[in-house]
Amino acid sequence: MVDPKIIDDLARRLADSVPDSLRALQLDLDQNFKAALQVGLGKLDLVTREEFDVQQGVLRRTRERLEALETRLAALEGAGEADDGGG
Repeated sequence: MVDPKIIDDLARRLADSVPDSLRALQLDLDQNFKAALQVGLGKLDLVTREEFDVQQGVLRRTRERLEALETRLAALEGAGEADDGGG
């Protein structure tokens, strides 16, 4: 989920960029920008930085485990071939 403070900040920036002649509509525009940003960003299925970092750690550990298992499998296969060749 996107931090609501970020959405508020973006909406405020958009509203502040409106020409002075339309300042009377600023509050309405601010609310509309917030709603549009929440809907648009909600469709992106974003994750927080913390969630991303956690998943990155899980992926790193999984890769390390896979590499260890591949090394172990290669050693077992090598030992099996040595046993087969001796007879």
